[in-house]
Amino acid sequence: MPSCRVAAPRAASASQSDCPARKVSRSFSREKRLLVPRQFKAVFDSPTGKVPGKHVLLLARANGLDHPRLGMVIGKKSVKLSVERNRLRRQIRETFRHAQDHLAGWDIVVVVRKGLGDLDNDELAEQFVKLWKRLARNRPDPQADAQGARSQHA
Repeated sequence: MPSCRVAAPRAASASQSDCPARKVSRSFSREKRLLVPRQFKAVFDSPTGKVPGKHVLLLARANGLDHPRLGMVIGKKSVKLSVERNRLRRQIRETFRHAQDHLAGWDIVVVVRKGLGDLDNDELAEQFVKLWKRLARNRPDPQADAQGARSQHA
């Protein structure tokens, strides 16, 4: 199966048609992350979508962009060991990467609660696939996105 990564420029002989065209890149680049406290605060202060799950809560807000952004809150009180917190981050990011085509237009904060670290990777992936699908059903309205983005930058 041909690789579709665009890490380095391709040689002139390589065909660009090897990879199917995608609406959203499946990478998890910097633009797909909530990075500064102001971005997290905006989601916490006025979430337009809430999806509760077992030991987790997804909060979402329209972002006016053509791609989703993800932020995670995994506290030491919820998951004691750093290796477990990092495993959760990796698993959540991976399921998000695969679901992001359906989540365009959302800023999403995942709030982890006590007990999520006890699940194994397969159970985690299964749970998050369901959570992303539930959130995608509440997809933001494109006109509301444009208005929200204008008021957010003003």
